[in-house]
Amino acid sequence: MAYVPVALILAGMTAYTVLAGADFGAGLWTLLAAGHGPRAVAIREHARHAMGPVWEANHVWLIFVLVVCWTGYPVAFGSITSTLAAPLLIAAIGIIFRGAAYALRGVADTAADTVRPAEYLFALSSVLTPFALGTAVGAIALGRVPVGNARGNPVTSWLNPGSILIGVLAVAFSAYLAAVYLAADTARSPSRSLLPLFRRRALVAGVTSGGLAVAGLLVMRNSGLDLTRGAAVVFVAVSGVAGVGTLVLSWRSRFGLARLTAAAAVAAVVVGWAAAQSPRFLPGMTVTQAAAGRATLVTLVIAIAVGLAVLIPSLGLLYTLYLRGHLDTPEHSSPVGMAPDSAVPDAAASARPPATAGRARAWGMAAVVGLVGGSGLVVLANADWVQMLGALLLVLCAVSVFALATPATGED
Repeated sequence: MAYVPVALILAGMTAYTVLAGADFGAGLWTLLAAGHGPRAVAIREHARHAMGPVWEANHVWLIFVLVVCWTGYPVAFGSITSTLAAPLLIAAIGIIFRGAAYALRGVADTAADTVRPAEYLFALSSVLTPFALGTAVGAIALGRVPVGNARGNPVTSWLNPGSILIGVLAVAFSAYLAAVYLAADTARSPSRSLLPLFRRRALVAGVTSGGLAVAGLLVMRNSGLDLTRGAAVVFVAVSGVAGVGTLVLSWRSRFGLARLTAAAAVAAVVVGWAAAQSPRFLPGMTVTQAAAGRATLVTLVIAIAVGLAVLIPSLGLLYTLYLRGHLDTPEHSSPVGMAPDSAVPDAAASARPPATAGRARAWGMAAVVGLVGGSGLVVLANADWVQMLGALLLVLCAVSVFALATPATGED
């Protein structure tokens, strides 16, 4: 049971790296697209529109990681946040400034003297935040966070060659993911001329990220974290193969598949780090030693199961609509072959039949059974397996409510 929350933390970190990392990288590309020329403006506008529907939703994974960590491993969480207060504060400020700048840019006047300051603040925050988070991860990976309240050095724990390299690698990974994702999104861009620009950026960022990753392997090995043996080397190999595959696909402009392989390459690095560090959580403290009591862990897992039953379908629907172009704004192009105003539902779409009475009745009964049965088993039962059964019934309730809230769609 002690390893379940840390596995969920790892999954949340992977999701945040792959999804929010691409958003941070989009900010970097807007920073590099300086000037007032049509091409630079088109790059900045494409990056802003592409991340518009999802940029805020991706931060749910950071919140998820923090909540699970401080609940499941309180002593380790206190040690990390007290020693690494500086980089975590910098990252928090960066996220706040980035969100404020993005919102301000959306309502600002089109005049350059009004727009560019907001764009610069957004871009600089997009670089600063992943760098600060990367240095914090590097400090944990290199064993520079001792157990205890503020026991580690508040400066050298994260400002050291190894941690700085991980911070730079986090920025490079973000730029790499963003370039691939933005190249794939040019299919919905009004300017198809952006495709070769982001294709070139994807290739350059991919090669740069690969070189930094190899350097990171050597630095971390000399610092006591060896990713070249055991299970970690398998994930390193997967990352290398996926990275090379992304370069090949990007060269051939197959960005639909390249988006998947790029995400796999970065995700494998995160999982490989966890495999190399296991079972150590912090120096002198294993995952089992850091875990909270069994009752806390069981309650945490049940709460997460219920929450994910709502979160995963919701995010799945959001990303599906986003990737199919249904969330594109009027000034941004709709999917290829569709007019910009086709995002507005037509008469045929609005006339699609609602959910049938039988379907609604079935989901309603499932929701009631899940709520009543799940609540009763979780509250009244003592056996772990019965409580887990209750958690599954609560998941059924959440899924049923979500299904009831989603109208049925007809055939396209």
